[in-house]
Amino acid sequence: MTDPREVVEQQLAAYNSHDLDAFVATYTEDVTVHRANGDRLQGRQALRDRYAGQFAEGRCRAEIVGRLSEGDRVVDHEIAHGLADEPVRLLVAYRVRDGLIDRVDFLN
Repeated sequence: MTDPREVVEQQLAAYNSHDLDAFVATYTEDVTVHRANGDRLQGRQALRDRYAGQFAEGRCRAEIVGRLSEGDRVVDHEIAHGLADEPVRLLVAYRVRDGLIDRVDFLN
């Protein structure tokens, strides 16, 4: 079994290198992403569609300030760069099942 922290770290590396295929590959086909504003993404294709533009522009990068994990859960305290005029601080909670991320909750 893959360590959930390793899966989240792979996802982060793909995000920071703007590798959309590698990024999406760290998620289950039916992943659910809950955004802090109440929006929800469902599935890999929705995730791909959501991130394709910002990856193509190379304008996003996440800096991890801290990481906690317990069982299949990983929570990152991160600073997101390139999404707004100023860096955005947020918490992101991941659930990893069978070596892939199946749920993400943005808690900012």
